[in-house]
Formats: sequence, C-alpha cells, structure tokens
Amino acid sequence: MHEQYEALFTPFKIGDVEIKNRIVQCSMGGTSLFGWLEPGHFDKEAANFLLNRAKNDVGLVLPGMQVIRDTMGRGWLDNNKRMYKQLKPYMEEYHKTGGKLFIQLAGGFGRSMAVTPWMAFLHRNPLLNKLASPIVDVQYSCASASEVPNRWAEDLVSRPFTTEEIQEMVFHFGRCARLLREAGMDGVEIHAVHEGYNLDQFTFEACNRRTDQYGGSFENRYRFPCEIAQEIHKQAGDDFPVSLRYSAKSYTKGWCQGAVPGEKFEEFFRDLPESEKAVKHLEEVGGYQFFNCDNGTYDAWYWAHPPQYMPDNCNLKDVEHIKKFTNMPVSCAGRMTPEKAAEEIAAGRLDAVSIARQNLVDPEWIIKIEEGREEDIRPCIRCHNGCFNFAKYRGTANIQSLEDSLHLGRCALNPPTMQHNRYKIVPTHSPKKVAVIGAGIGGCEAALVLKQRGHNPVVFEKTDKIGGLFLTASAMSFKENDKKLIEWYKREVEKAGIEFRFNTEINDLGVLGGFDDIVVATGATPRQMAIPGFEKCLTFTQLLREKVPVGDKVVFFGGGQSSCEAAYEMILQGKHPIIVEYAADLVPAQNVCLANASFLRDMLAYKQVPTYLNSSISNIGDKTVTIRGKDGSVTEVEYDNIVNGIGFVPQPVGGTGKHIHRVGDCVAIGNLRTAIWRAWDVCMKI
Repeated sequence: MHEQYEALFTPFKIGDVEIKNRIVQCSMGGTSLFGWLEPGHFDKEAANFLLNRAKNDVGLVLPGMQVIRDTMGRGWLDNNKRMYKQLKPYMEEYHKTGGKLFIQLAGGFGRSMAVTPWMAFLHRNPLLNKLASPIVDVQYSCASASEVPNRWAEDLVSRPFTTEEIQEMVFHFGRCARLLREAGMDGVEIHAVHEGYNLDQFTFEACNRRTDQYGGSFENRYRFPCEIAQEIHKQAGDDFPVSLRYSAKSYTKGWCQGAVPGEKFEEFFRDLPESEKAVKHLEEVGGYQFFNCDNGTYDAWYWAHPPQYMPDNCNLKDVEHIKKFTNMPVSCAGRMTPEKAAEEIAAGRLDAVSIARQNLVDPEWIIKIEEGREEDIRPCIRCHNGCFNFAKYRGTANIQSLEDSLHLGRCALNPPTMQHNRYKIVPTHSPKKVAVIGAGIGGCEAALVLKQRGHNPVVFEKTDKIGGLFLTASAMSFKENDKKLIEWYKREVEKAGIEFRFNTEINDLGVLGGFDDIVVATGATPRQMAIPGFEKCLTFTQLLREKVPVGDKVVFFGGGQSSCEAAYEMILQGKHPIIVEYAADLVPAQNVCLANASFLRDMLAYKQVPTYLNSSISNIGDKTVTIRGKDGSVTEVEYDNIVNGIGFVPQPVGGTGKHIHRVGDCVAIGNLRTAIWRAWDVCMKI
C-alpha cells in the first residue's frame, strides 16, 4: 500500500464500538437489509451484497435506509419478529469479517417522496387514497411538519403529522433499535437531519409552521430528531451507538431550486450559522455520537448525489467547518477521493470518509488500494443510471420505471451488483470462437464476459482505438472518470489476452467465416433531419473530440443530456451556447437521474444560457437560424456554429441467424447501462 493511504487504515471509535478503519459505506437506496419499499422482510440479495463489502474491508457498512413504518403496507419495522431472528445468525457470520454494521432508520420522505403518476393520482383523491391505505397510504407517506409542496409533483401538498403520530414514531424508533441490538447489530444511524427528508423538514423554518412543541423555536424544530435518539438510548442502552446522517448546508434557494457551485444566494433551509448551533445541540441534547455528513436537499440533489459535473470532495469544506462545533467523530461524503480523505484524516480535520457508489461498481476497490493496485480499480462515473435513476422534468412526477423503483442499488457498469443470481459468470462447457464487431464499451464488455466464460473472442474495430462513441462522451473536461473507465477497459482486455483487429471495418457478416458466433456492437450514428441547411450541423464528435473551431455563439439543436453537457463544456471554455428544445424542459428523459438533470438545468440557468423550449429549428442559414415555437412564434438567432443534438439512430451490420447477436446502441439507443447489461444478457447465453 502506498504511504499516502495509511491514515485510512487506522481504527476509530463511535461510542464504545471500534471501527477497524476509517472507511464508511453510506446507505444507498435498494441495499436495505429489510427490503426497500415493500413490507419488511430479511432481504437475501442485500444481505449478500453487504456481507461481500465487509469481506472486502469496508470498516463500517450502512445498509439502505429503512423507513420505521413501511411505505407499502404501513407496518412498523419492529413488528416482524421473524426478520430479527434471521438477522442474528447473519450478524454472527458478518462479524467474522471484522467489520461493523449499523442499520439506518428513517421517519420517511415527506415532501421528498418521489411520487409516481399513479401515486400522485391517489394523493389528489382523498377517497381513493383512503380505500388504498391498507396497501399504500400516499398521503401518510408524504406527510411532513406542515403543509408544503412536493418536490416531484409540485401541485401536491403534504399534510402535517399529528402530535400523536410523531410520538408514536419516536417510540417505534426506540423499540426497533432494541430489537436490532438484541440481534447483534452494532449500532444505528438515523436519517434525520439530512437531504430534506421528513425529519429534516421539521428542522427547516421554511417547512415547519407548527404551533405545538415540534415547531416554532430552534429547540422545538430540532426536538423530533433529538427525541428519537433519546428514545433509542432509553430502550437500547446508552452504550448502543447512534449515528446521525447530517446535511451541513442545504444549498437550496427555494422550493425546487438548488444553488450550484460558485453561486451567491440566500439559503432557504439550513445555512452554516444554524448548522454550527444544530450539530452541537444534536450532540448534547440528542446524544448522537457520530455525524455522517454531506450537503444538499432533493431541491439541490446534486450536492447529496454528486454527478460528474460536480467537483471532487465537493462537501468537504462545509463538513470540516462543522466538525469544529462537535466533540463527536465526523465523516464526509460526496465525491470523496481516497487520497484527499486520507490527507484530511491524517491532519485531524476529518475522522472518516463515507463512500457509497464506488462500492457498487468495484467491490474490491479497498483491497486494490491495500495491495497497491489503484490502476485496477473500476471507476464510478456518477451516472446514477443503475443505482438511483429517479427522474422528472417540468410537468411530470417521478417517471422512473417500476422495475427500477423496486430495484435500486444496482450498477450500470457492474451488472452482478444487487442481482448476483441474474448476472454471473458460468464457465462454458463448449468453448467457441466468437467475433465481436465494434470495440465500444458494449463490444469490450461482451469480449470480457465471453473470455471469462472460457470462449475465444476476437474484436474487430474500424478505427485504431477502443471506446467507440464513448470517446466523444468522455472528451469533456469534467468527465475525468469517464476517461479513466476507457483506460480501465484497455487494461482489462489486455490482461485478458483478447485479440483485437484494429482498422478493420466489417460491413458484411458473410466475410467472418470460421467463427461460431457473431456479436454485433456497431453503435449508432447521429439522427438527420430534412430541414434547409441541416448539413451545416456539426456532430458531437466534431465539437468535443475533434475540437473543430466553433466561434463564440454555438446553437445546440436539441436540449437532451448530451446537448446540455456539451453546452456546459462550452461555458467552461468561455463561449456562449444557445439551446433549442422541442419539449417543455431540458433533459426530458426517463433515464436521467434528477440529480444529474437538475444540475444541468440549474447551472445553465445560472449562466443565463438562452433556452428556447417548446421550439424547433425550421431553417439553418449561413449566419442565422430560424426558431419556431409551438405557439407560432418565429425568432431569428445569430450563430457561429450549430450542433446536431437531436439524437442518434442504431447502426447495426445486417445479417440474421441464431448465431448472430446484437448489443448496445445498434439494438436501441440507450446509455452505458443498456450497453453493458445487454452484453451480459447475450454473452451469458452463448
């Protein structure tokens, strides 16, 4: 192990519990030990995932958040005694790793409940909600401190919790903690003053207009999370550790309005001066013994779930400031790099580092650091496409697919994560010689899976590089980890000894005699449109990878994720992008997480990028483009260059037969998740 990482591998204590190193795995939706949204049960898939991470040297593992009262079914988490009986032998096995496990408990989502269209329908119809309440009570799930607008469907208003409901919840937190301790759990973490969930909403003056003992003064607003910790100590014992998931600063300007890095704004929720007071109060009155910190709310979700556009260690400055006001150990999450974490821990400015999604993409990343093999770590690209792709745009609720809603915590780049029985390497008994056409990410992944199974893949690539269209996607200055991913694939295919035939274009599968099977991974090409002057449009490859000179005013024809990312890159270069989008919002897509999409929307608005929504381009002249709105308006806009951002179309090589398979964008346009998962779907069956 390199000397710079040594501080990460020293022990520390939370209460009386010693953690063997300074690495904490944060809770991630979907990795819940007692089920996710469904009624509580011992989840064997999550149990396997969590035990595996402990075996790979995570010091403290926090499973996915457990709502103290089920979102579905409304059962209290402490009522299913069978779960705790199953937990006890599991904890005995878990402790053999030397790791520790805290369960994260929560009071619910409140206005942050990611309501889907059908849930919004129930919420708007009290009679139907009442009829459905034995199965799902949406109004209870969205309940908050006071009447406040929902983050996902802004016309929905949360009802206030009654005083009796609050006190009932406090009791069940304590009872659940006692049962967890009896089953061998090492501690609990309360998702209370964090990310704008319902317990956090009680602390916000803007959300809390109550007149009882849970509203009004600072002490009353923080009473609920304090009473929870007090009740846990009462029922489970003072020596049972209680951690707090804590957001130091909200970075929120208003309802559904986040503040991007560098923006000057007035804090709508919790600012640092209040946070200084709060962290001390929560320690002294609540009895919290560990602060697991980051920033943000669902309104500014890119602070709590930083996409690739956010800087590394984005929450560190605020968290280290807050550490000065508590005597308890403090950890920081949010694009934390191991190098920086180790430096800050060694200097005493931080006690631990909290890392979440890197544990999804590469379960062995800590072992690789310990063995000095950092170059072998598969990087997380912060896409959220597999782990947490809650999505919305203007006029929608959460439009995430039901399949993804029920199965969070998976990984776009590593299909076996949280689905190890579905995606697994099974050695073949009949090795085949397989041609793979295309060395993009889908083609490389297919070749790796085939090789691991015992087949002999040969990859044909028309250029002299691997990466395909992802070389363009990774060319932007803020896509450091995307670039690292390409380098990771280069090393992996080389270590695997896979044969590549570069500068070899295959347009006719009939020339591939001698191969038992053929995997086509030829990707996609830019979509064309029959309007005057469309031939003047540049492709993303010309703009980003080939770096064709574009001048100052760059029009993006289309406002999807690719266009918005490229527009942000133009801003960073000092240029002035303009976006034209046919839909009513930027990034109008189901498969883009709100954390990623809202950063782009908020940043482009902050940079005052001219954006024409509900509009299209009808003519591209030499110096101006004609923009037509759905309302009949016509606008002439001057430009220096224009970029085709209206999407892509599949480009498969022709040919059919049971031995011909297709993966990636040549099947249907998607993202890295669809390319990689399709590669596994195909290559597990060859």
